[in-house]
Amino acid sequence: MQVNGAGAQSPAPSAYLERMDQNHDSRVSLGEYQDWLCYAFDAMDRDHDGNLARAELPGGRGQPVTRDAYRARLATTFALQDRNRDGTLDARELAAPPR
Repeated sequence: MQVNGAGAQSPAPSAYLERMDQNHDSRVSLGEYQDWLCYAFDAMDRDHDGNLARAELPGGRGQPVTRDAYRARLATTFALQDRNRDGTLDARELAAPPR
């Protein structure tokens, strides 16, 4: 575990990779990344219709969003993190902020 600036502990980058890496190849593919990070969308989608209506969004604010649109945003973030452009993320790329 690492300690962040606020004094809280956060898992090491390799721990995130191990959780996301469904096929255990030590790399995270786009699909694995999207599947893992959709947990928040799925938790908010109370009626399980694949859409987040305004009432399902935090504070009831913001624009409605579909699961497909959310996955597309995740794909954009993934591309920014994939520094070596090999189509996968290693632990170092996964830990780095998108740029």
